[in-house]
Order: sequence, then structure tokens, then C-alpha cells
Amino acid sequence: MTITYEWRGDVDSSALNELHAEGFDHPVGQTDWRARLQRHSLGWVCAWEDDRLVGFVNVAWDGGVHAFVLDTVVAQRCRSNGVGSALIRAAAEGCRAAGCEWLHVDFEEHLRTFYFDACGFRETAAGLIAL
Repeated sequence: MTITYEWRGDVDSSALNELHAEGFDHPVGQTDWRARLQRHSLGWVCAWEDDRLVGFVNVAWDGGVHAFVLDTVVAQRCRSNGVGSALIRAAAEGCRAAGCEWLHVDFEEHLRTFYFDACGFRETAAGLIAL
């Protein structure tokens, strides 16, 4: 399996809606990903196997030095092969090149090993308000 990674890759909304639904176990949505990414994101990384989207991560930011990982998703058939950690590495490189100093991530407990061990994040104190 040869996977290529592209910072700010050309996103097909229908392909990303399908991948997002598979990865987060919900019905396929109708999100206009191109518009959302262009409006809110510093960048994003697409993982491609030939011309098929098999991974994605979005990077929002504060317009300064803080960037935030969102929507990390890998096609089920490509999991446990390093695709997710490669997405995060490519995202970190894109953020660094944009002048960011920090890359943040929030995650569910079952993803702790992935983000800390495979991706190199470190634990910090943080707060959250459910809205």
C-alpha cells in the first residue's frame, strides 16, 4: 500500500463526507468541506492511495502561533499502518512552516496511546465547557 500525503490537498466534499461517516460511525453528511476549510483552517492533510481519499486531518488555528488538530480520520482498511501518525506529522510540518509554535489536540480516552505514543503529543492541563 503506497500512501501519499498532501498539505492543503484538493478536497472532494463527497469523498470526505463518506470517509468522515465511516470513521466516526454516522450517516454520510452533506458538508461543504471546501468552504469550511477555506474559511476556518490553517490547513489540512489528505492521505491518498492512488486517487482514493483514505485519510484526513484538519488544522484550525488562532491566526497566530496556536494550531488545533480536528477530524483526524483514516479509512478502516488503512488503520494500524501508520497513516494516522503520518497525517499528524504532515500537519505539524505544515503548521511549523506557517510559523505556528504549538499544535494542540483534544481526544477521547481510547485515543490516548495514538496521540501520545504514536504522534508525540505530551499531556498538558486544559479546561472544557460543554455547551
